[in-house]
Amino acid sequence: MRWAYILLFFFSITGIDANDLDKTGYKIDLEIVDFPGEEVILASYYGNSNLVVDTITKNGNGKFMMKGAAPLDGGVYLVIMPPDNKFFEIIIDKEQVFSLKCDTVDYVQSMEIKGSEENKIFYDYLRFISGKRNEASAISKEQENAKTDDEKENIKKKRDELDKEVSDYFNSIAEKYPRSLNTRIVRAAQPVKMPDALQKPEADDTARYYYYKQHYFDNLDLGDERLLRTNFLFKRVEYYITKLTPQIPDSINASIDRILSPMKKDGDMFKYYLVHFLNKYAKSKVVGMDAVYVHIVKNYYEKGLAPWTDEETYGKIIKNARSLEPILIGKIAPDFRMKKRDGSPLTLSEVKSDYVVLYFWDADCGHCKKSSPKMKEFYSKFKNTNVQMLAICTEIRDEVKKCWDTIDEREYEWLNLVDPFIQSNYKANYYINSTPQIFILDKDKKIIMKRIGAEQLSNVMDKIIERDQKELDNKNKEN
Repeated sequence: MRWAYILLFFFSITGIDANDLDKTGYKIDLEIVDFPGEEVILASYYGNSNLVVDTITKNGNGKFMMKGAAPLDGGVYLVIMPPDNKFFEIIIDKEQVFSLKCDTVDYVQSMEIKGSEENKIFYDYLRFISGKRNEASAISKEQENAKTDDEKENIKKKRDELDKEVSDYFNSIAEKYPRSLNTRIVRAAQPVKMPDALQKPEADDTARYYYYKQHYFDNLDLGDERLLRTNFLFKRVEYYITKLTPQIPDSINASIDRILSPMKKDGDMFKYYLVHFLNKYAKSKVVGMDAVYVHIVKNYYEKGLAPWTDEETYGKIIKNARSLEPILIGKIAPDFRMKKRDGSPLTLSEVKSDYVVLYFWDADCGHCKKSSPKMKEFYSKFKNTNVQMLAICTEIRDEVKKCWDTIDEREYEWLNLVDPFIQSNYKANYYINSTPQIFILDKDKKIIMKRIGAEQLSNVMDKIIERDQKELDNKNKEN
């Protein structure tokens, strides 16, 4: 086991096979010797939060009786003591009828357990790792003061010996309880073992990254429902998604699929993470991440893998995804036919320019008024370049007069269009449910950027032109 994990590894362990849960419910007698409170709370870890299972009142014997007719789901649970909300952890798995006794001075050292081999192993582990953490801290202090090569070599030997002790302890647990929760948690804490070639100083960092990413979940069983009720799985999953995965939709989609694939489709863990990812990318403010939302809906919700979703919510989710899909970055922008001020028609496909900026605005929109100066600056900067700007006022019917009045008042010199009766269906096709909205298209009318602020537009346009010019120069060099 790696050195850092001795200092950092405090995950709860133990348990027997989750498939062998006692079907008669649970009954846990708890005595906290010097706790004056009248209530404790039983809760469990659940993804990124805690779920309250029950609030228990002290009985006439000064103890707390936790019981229920149905067995608890396997995982790591917390006994919380108001009002300070200090807590200690217990393991719930096969054995769900047992007793605990401790004090508040030192829960770990004082814990007495009857009837639960799992929790005995768990607290033996906590005592063991606490002692080893103290040894590790002492060795670290020695390392800070080491000066000679002999001293450094001696400290290295101590570290290696301590690593081996911890590793042997964990291996003994895994050997004795191969299918237990504690084994799954211990295994999950093991670092990715790099091949010898990648451990050498001259090894390529990119190769190290790809190997690490590929093998990140080797020691973590995403099919084990009990891991949902631990305090580490969510952090591990989020690290994989946000740190190890390139932050582009295709890569994120592949990573989400990899995470969800081994999970039981009718299990709580699949439900939790599918909903989590859907909400995460539905709320994302990062441009282009709506592609992840669409991917989740198309590949999971539309395929009937979220049966818990009520009909109304399901309908909204599907409708949103289908509205967003045609205007994802990389898609060809929906064509439209609108009118200029003189009543003559113009279709988007008729506009010939290397870049087209679509600006959807409303005459009464406060945000549009604020964006107006920046849009005028942008137009002045790019009007004599290969960038064409089309501004679409979203007023309809008789209100269209407001468009032309506002254009005159604010001196909008760019090409202005209206569609009084929304004959082009642009509001639905471009998902215009608020204004202003900005889209940047390339010469083929492919969407290359969207939903950015007016204050960002000029800088973004510069970067796009610079990027495309570099690509063109490189192609010319190759030819």
